[in-house]
Amino acid sequence: MNELISITGLNKSYGKKHVVSDVSLSIHKGQIVGLVGPNGAGKTTCLQSMLGLIDFEGDINVLGHHPRKDREKMLNDVAYISDVAILPKWLKVTQALSYMNDVHPNFDIEKARTFLAKTNIDMNDKVKALSKGMVTQLHLSLVLAIDAKVLVLDEPTLGLDILTRRQFYTHLLEDFYTEDKCILITTHQIEEIEHILTDVAFIQEGKIVIAESTENIRERFTLLTVTQDNIEQAKQFKPLFSNSLMGLTTMLFDNQKNEDLQTLGKISVPSLADIFVGVMTKEICS
Repeated sequence: MNELISITGLNKSYGKKHVVSDVSLSIHKGQIVGLVGPNGAGKTTCLQSMLGLIDFEGDINVLGHHPRKDREKMLNDVAYISDVAILPKWLKVTQALSYMNDVHPNFDIEKARTFLAKTNIDMNDKVKALSKGMVTQLHLSLVLAIDAKVLVLDEPTLGLDILTRRQFYTHLLEDFYTEDKCILITTHQIEEIEHILTDVAFIQEGKIVIAESTENIRERFTLLTVTQDNIEQAKQFKPLFSNSLMGLTTMLFDNQKNEDLQTLGKISVPSLADIFVGVMTKEICS
């Protein structure tokens, strides 16, 4: 089965407030998918529904399991890191590893020890003696040592310094990812993960705006840098977004032929961050 996660027509409301509206998303083996959106867009609600943490309307299938009805079986092959890595302050690192080894059938304690050996964490340290970044590393070692088929990350590097964030994603690729697994990451900081993503889904106000492979999405959008003389002519092609700085204006176009734009300025491939800003701006204004 290549499809590991299937979400169809997902809806979630709190009272009269619609948090998620008709979200559909499929994730297959080998994919690293970024679920990207601004704060409050519905990212965490989608994950909580998928993990069986909340009730929902719609159909969700994770590894052949319903997340609410078959949650215990599902979690044997699903690992999850939330935006806040919370562990008891009194807990020693050795105790955390022993506990996981006792309760999770797919936990590899030696793999966790190997991961921790790459850090500055001592096996006899207590959680209360660790920095926020070290707690995240400990949490990551516990999760990545689980032989899971699906890894779900909800803003996993929130509040961490840039060095720790980079180390986090390096370990993610080296110590977990294989072509038989999939990873789903939610974030509103796409610039720090776009180099590892195979696919991306933009979510705005509880709705999926775009869901495509990163290769296709970069081919679909074009970034044009124009001088002041060509701005008005370029505007005729209806850019999604424009930004002016130091006498140059950068415009983002969707499905626009390069031959129509190349005489107006310099064409380049936009980053996913550029595309995200352009698409979100269009959705807000429309």
